[in-house]
Amino acid sequence: MFLHEKEITVPLVKNHTELLDYFSTVVLKNLPANDMPVRFVVTRTDDKGYHCELGVLSDTDNFQIPPRHSIFEFKKRDFENTEQFNAVLLVPTGIGSEIGGHSGDAGPIARLVAASCDNLITHPNVVNAADINEIPDNGLYVEGSVITRLLMGHVGLQKARSNRVILLIDKHEDKFFCESAINSVSAARAALGLDCPEVVMMEDKILMHSLYSSSGRAVGKINYFERIYEILSNKRSQYDAVALSSVIKVPQNFHTDYYLEDMLNPWGGVEAMLTHTISLLFNIPSAHSPMLETREILDLDLGIIDPRKAAEIISVTFLHSILKGLHKSPRIIQNISSHNHSGIVSASDISCLIIPDGCVGVPTLAAMEQGIPVIAVRENKNRMRNRLEDLPFDSNKLFIVDNYLEAVGVMNVLKSGVAIESVRRPLSNTSVSESQMSQEQDFSKTTIDKVDTLPKDNRQRKEA
Repeated sequence: MFLHEKEITVPLVKNHTELLDYFSTVVLKNLPANDMPVRFVVTRTDDKGYHCELGVLSDTDNFQIPPRHSIFEFKKRDFENTEQFNAVLLVPTGIGSEIGGHSGDAGPIARLVAASCDNLITHPNVVNAADINEIPDNGLYVEGSVITRLLMGHVGLQKARSNRVILLIDKHEDKFFCESAINSVSAARAALGLDCPEVVMMEDKILMHSLYSSSGRAVGKINYFERIYEILSNKRSQYDAVALSSVIKVPQNFHTDYYLEDMLNPWGGVEAMLTHTISLLFNIPSAHSPMLETREILDLDLGIIDPRKAAEIISVTFLHSILKGLHKSPRIIQNISSHNHSGIVSASDISCLIIPDGCVGVPTLAAMEQGIPVIAVRENKNRMRNRLEDLPFDSNKLFIVDNYLEAVGVMNVLKSGVAIESVRRPLSNTSVSESQMSQEQDFSKTTIDKVDTLPKDNRQRKEA
């Protein structure tokens, strides 16, 4: 099996209506029958159309996979549960976000947002910082494709006390890196209480290559994915979540250019392609950490670097963040309509989605269709070029704010039930309009006419 990226331009739709169905139809029509989409994003919208990028799993004929339309399958929620206020915080991987596009540097944002909600649903790109993962106590750590399916109405999340986390690693030519990974697991078992039933060293490795798309997004390609598929299929009863550590091929200069120059993180995009696919196929939490190619890279003398990237140069394996996240990552519940909803977070329980401004992917479109308020943050600049204001959001369902401090303010306004304009000044005059019925709609006159046409005896009886 082969994971790769495709780019397509989709013609514009008048008023941008029914976009989920439209994108699903066009995308599936343009893919071969044995290709399954695993990620979808609109990178730019202009007069030429929607410029879309699509992560695709190919060569699937001999393997059991979900239906091709899975990521576009939508189930509208019947109601909004207002007993709790639950927020989804999303910083898409590989788009060069000013906040959250480096090494877990959106972690403080996660803690800020979590302080104003009952449950915070977020993903590894937000809080993973090599050996640091300060996800808040009320945080639910899930992979990005799980957030998509949650907002699309097809899965729910059930909090887990702990998970059995299996680790798959490359059998590195330099045993130092394998031993370091095993030591990372041992440290998590001893200090965190992690249950890791097995570390599997893959002699037959997958091949991960980091690439950039025409929009500047970090993407990639992955060969021999079937090697992971077979391991996870054979050991399915032995784990609840999967951690992975493997080498990602990048040019040698990337290891200095990323840390010392203003370069978009080259590793995250292909990692997201891998974990999206695993979570879609096996319905489990998953996360990936890159394994260094050589000791020379480990020994680079980079001096003092951008604080947003510093977590990575003080780590050897980058593993503890994903082990900690997966340790209590929630269970993914399918067919939620057949379950008692108590204790399961579903689309009906989501109160808002917080994203960087300009991001249009399945989560944003799903929130719009579900009537979930979307809060877009201008300060979190990124490579996406879309105007959310042009999408057909219902009234008071899209809030574009300057920063995350203001986003939390909007969250509290939504939670309190206060109209947002009532806390700003100047306060506009109350809107007043006059409505006058036409002759055909004058029901009082129609009633009189009806009485007058009664037979005389009946009319007298009615008056009496």
